[in-house]
Amino acid sequence: MLFKSLADGATRLFPLWSILVGIAALYSPSLFLWYGKDAISVGLGLIMLGMGLTLSVKDFSEVLKKPRLVALGAFLQFSIMPAWAALISSLLGIPGKMAVGLILVASCPGGTASNVVVFLARGRVAFSVCLTACSTLLAILLTPWLTHLYAGHYLPVDPWALMKSIFYIVLMPLLLGLSLKKFFPTIARCSADFSPLLSVLFILLIVGFVLAAKRETILLHWQTMLGAVFFLHTGGFAMGYILPRLFREERDVSRTLSIEVGMQNSGLGMALASKHFSTMPMVPAPCALSAVMHCLIGSALAAMWNRSSNTFADEK
Repeated sequence: MLFKSLADGATRLFPLWSILVGIAALYSPSLFLWYGKDAISVGLGLIMLGMGLTLSVKDFSEVLKKPRLVALGAFLQFSIMPAWAALISSLLGIPGKMAVGLILVASCPGGTASNVVVFLARGRVAFSVCLTACSTLLAILLTPWLTHLYAGHYLPVDPWALMKSIFYIVLMPLLLGLSLKKFFPTIARCSADFSPLLSVLFILLIVGFVLAAKRETILLHWQTMLGAVFFLHTGGFAMGYILPRLFREERDVSRTLSIEVGMQNSGLGMALASKHFSTMPMVPAPCALSAVMHCLIGSALAAMWNRSSNTFADEK
């Protein structure tokens, strides 16, 4: 149990590891270049397998209990971020290839990192897990077509090829993890204890590799890219909080939706960008920078909301 406690502690420090890995990858690329482009899909598949091991049918019961909340969350995730990324790209006049990467990662909601940050923010963790699972499944259909819709005028985007990739690296491992949990519960339970930590490790490797491999591009365009990614996530966190409050949702629901909207599945974005736009280094770069940025902003919000939770206890 001591090792599990250490693993849980290390997982909760994911935002800090992301920042350190980002700095290390840009300062000394050789630390991460060994990971390799082809390993990104494998790593993401293992992350999805780990997610499947931690989920169960009961986790989806939140949909039946409060379908309106889940529908609102999914709508905000898939409507706000891609449109916001397209607007930022247009207003800032960023290069087309960079815009494709920004729109691609904005079309990839969910990811296990958001569940960790919701826990730290004292939001609704069960709701977060349920929404992550639902958005991951919806991404199989919506991510390719949203990318095609908003980014197709910059570069040719093949939505069917993107859909096929998401099917193999997201849906298949996720279903395998769910099956293992159902038919081999003891093995799955032991594996699930450490799968969040392994997920964090693979995300860090993917982030480190992409930042290292695209180092020259990032350093050349760092001001434009940093500004675009910063505005993307701050807008997502803000709108994800404000809009549910306008619908008179409770504060902890708004916090949860803020994190779920503001944080993206950057690993999926990097995997898709590296596979389908491998000759264009500016496409994967915003995805890697996004992974660091959303963790930094999300962890800051989580710390602020955690400290203020007692103040708003009577409102929950």
